[in-house]
Amino acid sequence: MIGRLGRSATGELRGRRILLRGLEERDYPAWFEIRQRCREWLVPWEPRPAGTPPASEDRASFAARCAARARERQLGGGYGFGIFLGDRLVGEITLSSIQRGPFQNGFVGYWVDQAYAGQGLVPEAVVVVLRFAFEDLGLHRVEIAIVPRNWRSRRVVEKLGIREEGVAVRFLEIDGRWEDHVRYAMTAEEWAERGPDLWQAWAA
Repeated sequence: MIGRLGRSATGELRGRRILLRGLEERDYPAWFEIRQRCREWLVPWEPRPAGTPPASEDRASFAARCAARARERQLGGGYGFGIFLGDRLVGEITLSSIQRGPFQNGFVGYWVDQAYAGQGLVPEAVVVVLRFAFEDLGLHRVEIAIVPRNWRSRRVVEKLGIREEGVAVRFLEIDGRWEDHVRYAMTAEEWAERGPDLWQAWAA
């Protein structure tokens, strides 16, 4: 049963075309296939300290990652979702590093299977997660930080008209290099004004 915010009793979130749900060990074959096929598309944009290999992608590591995400969800510190089109996994989106108290802030990150890029699935997923963040979780601010030259990821937030706040210099270590990031953000006040139109345009 889907409620007012497009969320089922199991914690799934739904948009117009997509389903967002936490990844489980049964999703490993589909996840691994994408990771292998799209390695050159994905790895250059992923956080990783210099001198360390890419994160392990064996089944045991994936299961441990799923369990860690489930614990994070239970504690309210972060929410990770697979992006599904029908029954097919096509990417991931996270709402992470949630801070409460006077900050009430979280960060959104995402990736998509190269074969499904440019179809509007990620903007739809971002709108679904923003609605969850502001209307379900009561956050006041959500940020998205993107390497400046990653124009595909920047197109997602630009399509949604999310406000650009400037460049954070050497903000995060990406694929072994400290990279500047363009920071985008939306507040609860902005969502109250723009959210219904964004939902209608992308996810209703």
